[in-house]
Amino acid sequence: MGRLDGKVAILSGGAKGQGAEEARLFAQEGAKVIIGDILDREGMQIESEIAEQGGEAKFVHLDVSSEEDWSRTVDLSMSEYGRLDILVNNAGILLMKGLEETSGQEWDNIQNINSKGVFLGSKTVIPAMRESGGGSIVNISSIAGLIGSKFTAYGASKGLVRTLTKSVAVNHGHEGIRCNSVHPGIIETDMVSEMIGSQEGREYQLNRTPLKVIATSRDVALGVLYLASDESRYVTGSELVIDGGITAQ
Repeated sequence: MGRLDGKVAILSGGAKGQGAEEARLFAQEGAKVIIGDILDREGMQIESEIAEQGGEAKFVHLDVSSEEDWSRTVDLSMSEYGRLDILVNNAGILLMKGLEETSGQEWDNIQNINSKGVFLGSKTVIPAMRESGGGSIVNISSIAGLIGSKFTAYGASKGLVRTLTKSVAVNHGHEGIRCNSVHPGIIETDMVSEMIGSQEGREYQLNRTPLKVIATSRDVALGVLYLASDESRYVTGSELVIDGGITAQ
């Protein structure tokens, strides 16, 4: 049996990188997966890949800053499968700028996706999860949501995800709806390629990581799987840090 047998999951930002790895893993573990992203071609490709491997997935165009898109995505889950058990708020963008270099428009853009997207996703799935008898919301934050970051707007957005997670957990635990945040360190994805693309950048990140390795998307996806599954049924409002020891220093 799979760890997610009988469950239905929505994953935002599921068309590539970490989100795509989570989608593949969830399908392998028995979940019916709805992949939401603005990258239509890549999302359809992941849908086809999962189907070829014997899993079940549907792609839907999802701009996480759009309440209408979120409603349409949740409606798809309920009309197709009659339930919704899991949401992974994975969509996010990175802005590698400090406070003085960040414009007001850049600030609004990153908060719109990284913060508002998590708020809208969580808000929209609550009624469906309530109807389904409970569920698990997993919000992808960052170690930048735990400690100070030189990327000011990004760190602020991820800090909001951390505290929003706790608020959802406190307010909806009595309905059997859990909510936890995941805090990755440096992961081999396109989003952080600029940080580790050069030999100097990679060595810097390795030197600041006690385990002396850079994680893969699967390292994070396995943690997300645990929080999505019933194995973590008594875990809510918590932070799962997957950073090779960076924040332990």
